[in-house]
Amino acid sequence: MFYLTELGNRLKETREAKGLTLDDLQELTKIQKRYLVGIEEGNYSMMPGKFYVRAFIKQYCEAVGLDPDEIFEEFKSDVPSVYSEELPEQLSRVQTRKTIPAKDSKFVEMLPKILGVIVVIGVAILIWVLVSNSMSKSNDSDKKSDKPNEVVGYNESNEFNEKEEKVDKDQKEETDTADKKDKDNAVEEEKEEEKIEQDLTVVSSSGKNSTYELKGSDTFKLKVSSKGSPWVGITNGEGKLLFQGTIKENESEEIDFTEEKEAVINIGRANETEIFVNDEKLEYTISPNDMTTQLVTIQFTKAE
Repeated sequence: MFYLTELGNRLKETREAKGLTLDDLQELTKIQKRYLVGIEEGNYSMMPGKFYVRAFIKQYCEAVGLDPDEIFEEFKSDVPSVYSEELPEQLSRVQTRKTIPAKDSKFVEMLPKILGVIVVIGVAILIWVLVSNSMSKSNDSDKKSDKPNEVVGYNESNEFNEKEEKVDKDQKEETDTADKKDKDNAVEEEKEEEKIEQDLTVVSSSGKNSTYELKGSDTFKLKVSSKGSPWVGITNGEGKLLFQGTIKENESEEIDFTEEKEAVINIGRANETEIFVNDEKLEYTISPNDMTTQLVTIQFTKAE
């Protein structure tokens, strides 16, 4: 016989305040119902291990809108710590310090002196190189000053060639710019021709379940954005899980459903979640403020 711990009682009260049953929570978190009952009753012995206890409690908190870190801190006496596991015996035998052989120790003592000598030699070489270069430049300058002044002739053909090259370059840039604009316009025209007006309509709505139908589009790109930190699960029509977890504030999860016939979005906090279908915002048929936990299904019929 197990009695509710303070943590279990807190979680259960929050779940019931959200209007969620254990079956709803199992569907949201994909955690088996018997483990959810064990968390609420504080019966951690039935869990696969301490790591799973903390992981399941974290998912439970996220699904009902609680901050896992605050819960772990507040009820740390009720939550088993994964760090209490005993370390393998082999780790206790690891040698943490190695002595330095006597020969290596002498080398280490001599190392600063060796480095000092190397630095002095390097500085001497650098000074010698700088002085040599300076003297070489001075000699070159003296040789140039000994030469008689030469009159540089004015080459009209060079100036003409430079002007001609500049004109050709300007004309080429204008031509390239015009070609680029023509290509961009052609691409935009093609996109406008290929663009098909999509139709996203409500098929049915009951309880927390709502179904939509997407027609008139040859693509189906789904984006789920967060305005808070909602828990979201996304599957295809065959029940294959494509995403599950908490989406952080101002972040989003995008999935291409073009080759699928259906998308199912399981939302823990609909009032903090926005759904976009091919960049068109989906309007909830059920108010997200009245029903925070929702199951949204979008059926897709690809346009021919």
